Amino acid sequence: MSGLVVDGVSVRFGGLTALDGVTLRVDPGEIVGLIGPNGAGKTTLFNVVCGFVRRQAGTLEWDGRPLRHRPDQLARLGIARTVQGLGLFQRMTVLQNVLTGATTQARAGFASMLFGLPRSDRDERRLRELAMSALAELGVADQAHRYPNQLPYGVQKRVALARAMVAKPRLLMLDEPASGLSGGDLADMGGIIRNLRGTCSVLLVEHHMDWVMALCDRIAVLDFGRLIATGTPAQVQADPKVTEAYLGTAVDEPAGSLNGEVTERA
Repeated sequence: MSGLVVDGVSVRFGGLTALDGVTLRVDPGEIVGLIGPNGAGKTTLFNVVCGFVRRQAGTLEWDGRPLRHRPDQLARLGIARTVQGLGLFQRMTVLQNVLTGATTQARAGFASMLFGLPRSDRDERRLRELAMSALAELGVADQAHRYPNQLPYGVQKRVALARAMVAKPRLLMLDEPASGLSGGDLADMGGIIRNLRGTCSVLLVEHHMDWVMALCDRIAVLDFGRLIATGTPAQVQADPKVTEAYLGTAVDEPAGSLNGEVTERA
């Protein structure tokens, strides 16, 4: 099982090069952070992996095989993604939202569900149990029958993550999982993602630099569509190209830095 391999991927939108020969990997059980200034190409790379954007060059591999798919096939391949913000259905309960992510776990066919056959009933109960288990794992099972707009933002973030996790993915792609969080919610989200190491790989995009540095095993840095650095958090922080492109200059113990080593460039 070789995980996700992105090799030499390039994407152009007209005369704009969004990605230029980007290569990275996410090994099984690894947490990889993808960082870079706004417009660096992070979301474009996510969209290439998910099948929303077509690449002009390069290859994708998943578990040692070429990755060629439509977005609707992603979950069946064992890959799940969250989106920027929440993407929750406001007129559906928390439980119903999470159930929408459990379709790949369904065993009963369309005919069974259409005619209300016993197998369909059993399958529905099993899916509800899976959804409740995902909510319980994130500490929000008691909110199952409430609506998203009735909940604090931090709880809604957990619901969105539960919806991705209920599909039992082997690769979880998180688009700004910490955005809008602060204090205890930020620390809790880091703990939740860290605990996923034993069950799946994680590729995440995030702007909270100290949070990313403390959480990830490896970090890849994009700037103007090019991969300018990859390595451990310590290696990335020490790279002068990263300092110039994104993280700013070293100062003594600034507020919001990680061990006084880097600050985010304004």
